[in-house]
Amino acid sequence: MTVEPLRLLLLHAHPDDESLMTGGVIARYLAEGADVRVVTFTLGEEGEVIGDEWAQLVADGGADQLGGFRIAELTTALRQLAAGADRIGPRFLGGAGRWRDSGMAGTPSAEHPRALVQAAEAELVSALRAEIDGFAPHVIVTYDEAGTYGHPDHKRVHEISVGAIALSRAETGFPCKVYESVTQRSALNAGLAAITDLPEGWRLPERGELPSYPDDQVTASVDVSGVLAAKVAALAAHATQVTVAPSGTEYALSNRIAQPVHAVEHFIRTDPGATGRHETDLFEGLR
Repeated sequence: MTVEPLRLLLLHAHPDDESLMTGGVIARYLAEGADVRVVTFTLGEEGEVIGDEWAQLVADGGADQLGGFRIAELTTALRQLAAGADRIGPRFLGGAGRWRDSGMAGTPSAEHPRALVQAAEAELVSALRAEIDGFAPHVIVTYDEAGTYGHPDHKRVHEISVGAIALSRAETGFPCKVYESVTQRSALNAGLAAITDLPEGWRLPERGELPSYPDDQVTASVDVSGVLAAKVAALAAHATQVTVAPSGTEYALSNRIAQPVHAVEHFIRTDPGATGRHETDLFEGLR
């Protein structure tokens, strides 16, 4: 058994991923007194901007200042997840701006010399090892092998996480548990079925358009309904990337495809101690 506070480390590719995928568990475990840290691998320089106000910040044909702006969005989002407290702030792998958003596969941004996908694996693993060893997290949350929806940076985060976590555990014993953030298929379908009114210009996804996992592959379901308002506020803080519907029950990215705001977040446990038994607490067995 461990001594409080328990420590949770979440690894994400770009600002907004932390709120989209794990905003609920960040808010819940902060509220419960855990020491929570989010490490983001890039500034999200290649993101598509929603609306006109900040449209000229984009990298492609614009000022290429979006990454710096998104640091502020991430700062605000994390404060929302901490219920307005100053308990958590942005951390970037290697320091802010060390590695750049690679953009989608096959685009010129993926060939940028500072793109995350161009970085040497050993250098990335070393930088992540420093974060893990310095924090000694009991639990780490990262991405699945597919990179959630196939984004090269998400896949890179998964690849580097696997290597760094294995080395850290072998030498330090931390982390104790590792989870991949996923979407449960039945929860996605139920959330989409509950949508009755969409903002103008939005649409529902086609069948299979949004990634999800069969229910029997999901091994952890964490109820975040008690902090749902904080999660919604964090999503809204990423205004260049995310639009939250007036209902607060769904959101859309720049593609205007509606997605439900989940009151339960889902994970697959992948560390050597995983038994396949379903959990409802990422710290189960450690309290």
